Amino acid sequence: MALTLRYAGENDVHEWDAVVQASANGTIFHTWSWLKIAEKHTKTTLYPVMAYKGTELVAIFPFFVRKHALYKLAFSPPPGAYLLYLGPLFTGYDKMKQDKREGVYFELLKEVDTLIFKKLGCSFSRINTSPRLYDSRAFYWLNYSVSPYYTYRIPLSEGVDHVQAQFDRKLRGDIKKTIREGVTVKNGERKDLSNIYQSISQRFVDQGFKPKNHLPYILDIYDAFSPEHIKIFLAEYNEQIIGGMIALKYKDIAYLWVGVPKSKIPGISPNDLVQWEGIQWACNSGCQYYEEMDSGEDSRLTAYKSKYNPNIEIWFSATKYSSGLYKIADLLRSGF
Repeated sequence: MALTLRYAGENDVHEWDAVVQASANGTIFHTWSWLKIAEKHTKTTLYPVMAYKGTELVAIFPFFVRKHALYKLAFSPPPGAYLLYLGPLFTGYDKMKQDKREGVYFELLKEVDTLIFKKLGCSFSRINTSPRLYDSRAFYWLNYSVSPYYTYRIPLSEGVDHVQAQFDRKLRGDIKKTIREGVTVKNGERKDLSNIYQSISQRFVDQGFKPKNHLPYILDIYDAFSPEHIKIFLAEYNEQIIGGMIALKYKDIAYLWVGVPKSKIPGISPNDLVQWEGIQWACNSGCQYYEEMDSGEDSRLTAYKSKYNPNIEIWFSATKYSSGLYKIADLLRSGF
């Protein structure tokens, strides 16, 4: 039986979020509230697809379309939303037999691919699937170019002391030294988000870029998900904020979502201490994993994050052009 698609509306919010909650690879970024906030702030239109086999809901697939004068682009997740991945979710995926799993996956992607390119007339599609969805073959079968990416997840099930014992020895020493030097970590409030964002923006300015203003987006996310799913950590030294991060918590995973750049003060490691406080918070909140969100592209960042002895989790990015001409034009625009 072929799949039928329809777009979710406000009356479907409960059912949509129930699928996100039940799916092994469902994340806080898939929730209805996050998607609508992302739509508001990214100059895109959200297409929240619900897929049915008969009357049974078997999958959801949120993607976004950005319109330009001469073309349309489809994304999941949208650019400018501080998100690495999104993509489809399936109901009961882990309990399916392999043939059914592959069948539903391929049929969903085929129908969404037709929707994106033929019905909506997009010239390009980029779909980044979330971790725990390990099969990317259906994208190959539909002529997408697929690349693997890697994030880090620290297992927490054996407790805080065990987690800390797995850290790199120098990292443990740096954390202890930072505490001895008088750095403390406190919980932040909504008003502190502007300081965190300013620190991030300044890093881009120092690198010669002109950052867009994402603060209204971050504030809306905070308002929608605080206090249950979001927490701000601030490192303080001599009454000055010198480090921090915005962490998320959803189901059994805590996420380092937005981090403040490395401090320039020599001899102390405030962000290492902040990370350690975040890991303890995740453990005490009953999380099974703490994710240092990453793509694996920057060896400098991976060298830093690997000190916490995390596990590697794979996710995939699949891209496709409607024709070779659009691909060539994109390559020329980007300077190869």
